[in-house]
Amino acid sequence: MPIYDYHCQACGHPFEMLVRAGSTPACPSCGSTALQKCISSIAPAGKIEAIRMAHRRVAAAQGHFDHYSPSDKAKLLQGKKNI
Repeated sequence: MPIYDYHCQACGHPFEMLVRAGSTPACPSCGSTALQKCISSIAPAGKIEAIRMAHRRVAAAQGHFDHYSPSDKAKLLQGKKNI
């Protein structure tokens, strides 16, 4: 079931909703089905990488499984310093 962004044409309320195939969503604010499907924005590429690396640091600090060897980690860190 995909999540879609909608804008209610009756009350102007923007919202996102998980929608099953074949079902008609309704505005959670006013109940209207006069909705406009909107294009969702995505995270900028640089932010995605930063978020991924932040999650890796937290996982490593908490002692979770890490599939990188110490030499691979050193290479990754070296590559970040050159940027």
